[in-house]
Amino acid sequence: MQQWLQLLGHSDHDINNLNVIHIAGTKGKGSTCAFVRSLLRVHGSRTGFPLKVGMYTSPDLRSIRERIQINQQPIGKEMFTKYFFEVWDRLSSQQQDITGGKEKMPRFLQFLALLALHTFIREEVEATIYETHHGGEYDATNVVRKPIVTGITSIGLDHIAQLGPTIEDIAWHKAGIFKSGTPAFSAPQEPAVAAVLQARAAEKRVELKFVEVDSSLPSNAHALQAPVQRINCSLALALAGTFLERKSLPENHHLTRDDAIQGIEEFSWPGRFEIIEDGSSKWFLDGAHNELSVKQAAEWFSKNTATQRVNGPHPLRILIYTHFSEERDGVALLETLANALIGSGVRPQYVIFTTYQERQDGRARIDKTLKTPEMPFPDFLALYSNLWMEKDPEAVIVRQDAIEGALNFAKGIGKQHNGTETLVTGSLHLVGGALNLLRPLDGDVCFDSTGNGKETVQM
Repeated sequence: MQQWLQLLGHSDHDINNLNVIHIAGTKGKGSTCAFVRSLLRVHGSRTGFPLKVGMYTSPDLRSIRERIQINQQPIGKEMFTKYFFEVWDRLSSQQQDITGGKEKMPRFLQFLALLALHTFIREEVEATIYETHHGGEYDATNVVRKPIVTGITSIGLDHIAQLGPTIEDIAWHKAGIFKSGTPAFSAPQEPAVAAVLQARAAEKRVELKFVEVDSSLPSNAHALQAPVQRINCSLALALAGTFLERKSLPENHHLTRDDAIQGIEEFSWPGRFEIIEDGSSKWFLDGAHNELSVKQAAEWFSKNTATQRVNGPHPLRILIYTHFSEERDGVALLETLANALIGSGVRPQYVIFTTYQERQDGRARIDKTLKTPEMPFPDFLALYSNLWMEKDPEAVIVRQDAIEGALNFAKGIGKQHNGTETLVTGSLHLVGGALNLLRPLDGDVCFDSTGNGKETVQM
């Protein structure tokens, strides 16, 4: 990464001038980044710093440009195209010179991390929120030598093949973003994880503080209805506050109470603890894809679905789920979700299992290539169906070959009854597809399954 940045003409000084807030963790990285962004934007609007806030996160839900944002908006198509080819052409030509005609180009995530830094330097952002991909120590984003502050969100068992096998191993990797002289903050962690983080902080001569839930957070804020978001927001307040203390002018270096309240009100992070109301249908979307996060999704769904209605029967509860991954056990994930939902008293009457295919006619985003699992989809769906029937024999199990079919089935059921409350979870791919269908962007990437039938492109 360092050599590629040098080939692009970017020095360590250029990177450090981006004023980076580096964030790692297992669950809540994206939400924490989005809270920090919102808080800094509100403060910048009031004081004049920072006026331009960059944010790099992954994965995207509906457009690859979502990964690189400036002032709460994905960069435009023209900007993305311009900087993409600046990076690609420069690295391609320089690498061939260095390697005697053989290209040694960055891999996908490495390239996007480079593209984000290149974009932020060219656009002269004043604050950069930089999310790791999977780990920390060996992550492509860990090229920033002097971040302003670092943060660790909740750590759990995920990406075990790369970072594990134990949770202590995973914590060691996440703490790799700690830098000497840079303050670090962490969400509350289980004792074994906290011990590793503290040891790594001592090793790197870093002052590490664990952030408890801020008791002053507004109790009725829409963005904080999921309990875990109160943890993420509390961490974000510590990160944003420390950033401003270190970078703002003395008269403006405090994040005020009004800044915090407005920042929370303006928080937006699609596909994470998101509710969409459509007539009598109410959709609860969360891209939970590990055991820790599906428990939190179930808790949020339980908290936000009414136990009774004054003027009629309760809407039907529906679950739409899928998960296909080489890294995670989709069946174990589903079992965790089932136990959490049933245990919290929000047993869905209908359970719909589907695939990652978005549309029934096979069209898909051109930039969304998903690896087909070794086990055929019907076999996966059969495993999921059998598990749920064991957990709840009274539930109606439905299988749909595409996300569109799953949504349409749920809508149809809602018309026959007093509406529906539908939880869509298990994968960001599933939630991204559902969002595309429930709230379409202008200009979808739509190709048929053979690559023909091009419509319009949303990069």
